[in-house]
Amino acid sequence: MKPYPFTAVVGLPDLRLALVLSSISPAVGGVLVRGEKGTAKSTMVRALAGLLPGVDVVDGCRFSCDPAAPDPLCPDGPHDGATSHRRPAKLVELPVGAAEDRVIGSLHLERALAEGVTDFQPGLLAAAHRGLLYVDEVNLLHDHLVDTLLDAAAMGRATVEREGVSVSHAARFVLIGTMNPEEGELRPQLLDRFGLTVEVASSRDPEQRVEVVRRRLAYEADPDAFAAQYADEDAKLAADIEAAQRLLPAVKLPDDALRQIAEICASFEVDGMRADIVTARAAVAHAAWAGRDEVTTDDVRVAARLALPHRRRRNPFDAPGISEEQLEQALQDAQPDPGPEDDGPGSGSTPEEAPPEVPQGDAPQPRQQNGGGQQKTVGAGETFKARVFRVKGMGEGERGRRSRAITDSGRTIGVQPPSVRDGRPHLVATVKAAAPHQKSRGRDGAALKLRPEDLRYALREGREGNLVLFCVDASGSMGAKARMREVKSAVLSLLLDAYQRRDKVGLVTFRGNAAELALPPTISVDAAASRLEGLPTGGRTPLAEGLLEAARVLRVEEIRDPRRRPLLVVVTDGRATSGPDAVARAQAAAGLLTGVTTVVMDCESGKMRLGLAADLAAHLGAEHVPLADVAAESLASAVRARTGKAA
Repeated sequence: MKPYPFTAVVGLPDLRLALVLSSISPAVGGVLVRGEKGTAKSTMVRALAGLLPGVDVVDGCRFSCDPAAPDPLCPDGPHDGATSHRRPAKLVELPVGAAEDRVIGSLHLERALAEGVTDFQPGLLAAAHRGLLYVDEVNLLHDHLVDTLLDAAAMGRATVEREGVSVSHAARFVLIGTMNPEEGELRPQLLDRFGLTVEVASSRDPEQRVEVVRRRLAYEADPDAFAAQYADEDAKLAADIEAAQRLLPAVKLPDDALRQIAEICASFEVDGMRADIVTARAAVAHAAWAGRDEVTTDDVRVAARLALPHRRRRNPFDAPGISEEQLEQALQDAQPDPGPEDDGPGSGSTPEEAPPEVPQGDAPQPRQQNGGGQQKTVGAGETFKARVFRVKGMGEGERGRRSRAITDSGRTIGVQPPSVRDGRPHLVATVKAAAPHQKSRGRDGAALKLRPEDLRYALREGREGNLVLFCVDASGSMGAKARMREVKSAVLSLLLDAYQRRDKVGLVTFRGNAAELALPPTISVDAAASRLEGLPTGGRTPLAEGLLEAARVLRVEEIRDPRRRPLLVVVTDGRATSGPDAVARAQAAAGLLTGVTTVVMDCESGKMRLGLAADLAAHLGAEHVPLADVAAESLASAVRARTGKAA
């Protein structure tokens, strides 16, 4: 079945242009496409491969070497005098659950030890060389794999090192990642590594939505006939891309344009120099796309719109985007003496219109909570670096940065049992296992005679991400304005810490006479922050109901995601005032959570303190942390004070 035609996609001019520019100049660094589900992100990416020019490759080379300039370090080389053939550009899709060896390739340890040869099995990076590498839901990919992809995309090479043996091969490709921000963000360090970013959203125009459905139904009814309708448009676009690729080396980037780029990046206070370099490369690619041999202000403007929005974010709670007014002001500031020939925005002839703003949906409203009493909402104060709370023991969960765990990478702490045949081989243990059998196996040379049962695999300790479930008291006793601001600041700071440590988060709130799951467990910490920011307070304190709801959520998550161990953070002053025997019911509910690593954030204030939160922590078997001690600096100060006293 033919793929959906690129030119048949309705709307999305920003995405269309970003993909085209990255195809013209892979040095731009690829594209990150952010948007809600069902917005044709994957459809456009898969259709793009059919527009790229074919490539000449050496016959029999698993690494797609160019016969005109073969890689001198190619594991399948040398290629002197080799024959070649032409094939279409490849689109390689990387699944979210791919192992590291599947991505970068692996060495055949048995042949390396027994025969002394480097038998390298290429991975997806080799398959994507001179084509497209597409990662759907890139935000769900492990951070170390994203780093590996971005390193290869930036350097144009992939290097595999295993047990002292190193193999390197060319890996130049256009990297395209798509993600739904509702499912969690990429860390800012990884966002910055993508060259361009585009925000997409479904149209709110009924006519455009009708056309989207009409075309999709027509494609599903007869894919070949539908593709034939757009074959000429796709062919013309493919020819334009190839022409721009040929023109690209001749495009000049004058000092005036460089000054504009520097002024814009300084104006938006982006970190580092990558933004300047990417904007310059994108501006050159846009000039080539427009058929010009010199970069103009219009090229710089378009490049900045695509290269800067994701580089302005300081934390996951910041919305991406740039100010059009600030962009135009920066362009003007870089031109101290504009000439009369400058026609302003829109000057010059370009095949693409300047991308309009992508329409955004209505912002979600805070959910109303159960319970009586007067409701009021207090905003949060400034966030801070929070203390690190870890789950007890050793886990085997999703890779992250919080608690100790057995992982497939990290510090080697031993050898897996012989029955475990997964992960990276342990060289020394493998040799030891094979050594006693060499005489009986008839070894007569330097080579070691290995059998599959000799292989031993390393036991490695790393860090895992956990489920951090916040159980927040939103009753009237927490409603003092200054106190609630401090509480929200502390929880937001812990959410930011959870984001950086790749945790899953959830939010249970309780007030009045009931508890509510305000946010089911998710990796989208900005969604949790949004719910917390709009959290109203008031009414009695149903502490037992809050703990029972937390226990229910943890039971469900243990079934859904059994490898992710929980950390429960109970935010309360410890009072229980809702219903008969409120204190006794709260203590009974606490008994259901004694096996869970728990932190009680004590929010009690005032001169007369009852110590109820400390009592609750004792019933939970939890760590008791006063609100003022949540900040990492508070802990450091306490340690310094105690050290000073001891001295």
